[in-house]
Amino acid sequence: MAPSVEISIPNTTTSTSAKSFTLYNIALRLPLRSFTVLKRYSDFTGLHQALTSQAGSAPPAELPQKSWFTRTTSSPQLTEERRKGLEAYLRAINESEDGRWRSTSAWRGFLNLPSSAASANSSSAASSLHGSMMSPAGGGAPITDSAVWLDCHRDLKTQLHDARLHLQRRDQAETAQGQHESSAAAKRCLVKAGAMITALEQGLKTLVEAAESSWGSNKLGAGEVRRRRDLLSSARKEKEGLETLANSLATKNAPSSVANGGALATVQDKTSLFGGPNGSQQTIGSRSGRVLGAPLPETEHTRELDNNGVLQLQKQLMEDQDLSVEQLGKGISRLKELGVAINGELQVQNGTLKLLDEDAERLQGKVNVAKKRVGKIS
Repeated sequence: MAPSVEISIPNTTTSTSAKSFTLYNIALRLPLRSFTVLKRYSDFTGLHQALTSQAGSAPPAELPQKSWFTRTTSSPQLTEERRKGLEAYLRAINESEDGRWRSTSAWRGFLNLPSSAASANSSSAASSLHGSMMSPAGGGAPITDSAVWLDCHRDLKTQLHDARLHLQRRDQAETAQGQHESSAAAKRCLVKAGAMITALEQGLKTLVEAAESSWGSNKLGAGEVRRRRDLLSSARKEKEGLETLANSLATKNAPSSVANGGALATVQDKTSLFGGPNGSQQTIGSRSGRVLGAPLPETEHTRELDNNGVLQLQKQLMEDQDLSVEQLGKGISRLKELGVAINGELQVQNGTLKLLDEDAERLQGKVNVAKKRVGKIS
């Protein structure tokens, strides 16, 4: 089985410190991202000693020999030979059938690998890495590789397909437990699909910006960008349809729930259990309304969610509320600007009216003088 972590050392760089030394650029490609780690030869020596100590035996490959008379900073040939030797050393450990060296903390710390990638030869580790990077709280780096974007989209389609299968199993289940388990599994798949759609949208935006700024090796044409946007749009519509289907109640076995002990609990059962018009809690006091200690009523959005799903739904609602507050703040700012502009216009109009009043008084004075002169003449 091919390892899920691809390791290579494509090139080297020289440090800019007072005492120069060679840095080896270790390029790592994980299922959902790629990054580079800079290490010097002494770091490889420490890694070799730590692997030998933690695994109980030396790694399957030897380190390149240290040169005592020639420095890599002054010999490009020695630098190239050591680069190839160190790359072969890392690949021998990464591709070895014996994974005890890869499972050590020294190996993970040297390559900055997450703990789930240590046993990355299993599909469960890859899916765990997927979840940690695609979740909103995971803090993963945006997708900058077009091939990785397509891999993520395939995983998104898989999540949507699994959600549809779980909903079909819910409709076919004959017990309440089976229906609730299938509904919860479908909700989990839809939550993951929503996080993946968000990550894919951000990744596509990053790829488009890379193409416009003329950097990066994976440039997308305008037609390919449109195609990927259409893929995201269709996936979003499919997810919304599945969410609507998941929020609907499975009522196939509801009439016979009491007789055969299966199907979902009806609204009357929940009312009698939690209190209502005919419930026991309603008869405790004459007052109606919220009862201290009683559970809050379920809604169609939270009825079939587990704890993680409710938490994700709450975060989404809070984000929507924050967006609404931000839009309301923008509207209030515009109203404030409009009010300031109206105030300035009123001040200008008041100044104009004041000048007009002074002109009228001056004209009235002239009229009075003219009347007096006319009176003297007559």
